[in-house]
Amino acid sequence: MPRKSSAGILLYRRRGATLEVFLVHPGGPFWAKKDLGAWSLPKGELAEGEDPLEAARRELAEETGFVVDGDFRELQPLRQPSGKTILAWAVEGDCDPEQVRSNTFEMEWPPKSGQRQSFPEVDRAAWFGLAEARERIIAGQAGFLEELAALI
Repeated sequence: MPRKSSAGILLYRRRGATLEVFLVHPGGPFWAKKDLGAWSLPKGELAEGEDPLEAARRELAEETGFVVDGDFRELQPLRQPSGKTILAWAVEGDCDPEQVRSNTFEMEWPPKSGQRQSFPEVDRAAWFGLAEARERIIAGQAGFLEELAALI
């Protein structure tokens, strides 16, 4: 396993002939005004020795409050420009984005203020058709969408 790795879930559903994917928008002040090219699979870092699929399921639950079961299909890992590798699994399921309940992180904000503020890891989530998802997802994760489209 690569030294820096994250694991995530690409949740998808079918609406008639339309394939939709569930993406999340990162919380916090750096992402607040970014939209296109800023959305992601729910994912997070792997702890040393942690089973990657279990980590992906844990991260989905932590970032959204959702637990999903089903036929998890392993996707090809994608190396990010940062050097991190993302391991992902596609699974069919459904959830209500309005019900997302994310864990939080704390950081100094504003910078150099000495004040610490808490922000949700995920500030919103949505279902997108593949064409729109390709515009919204972080470029380094777009390969997961292409692989899903080929699988389905």
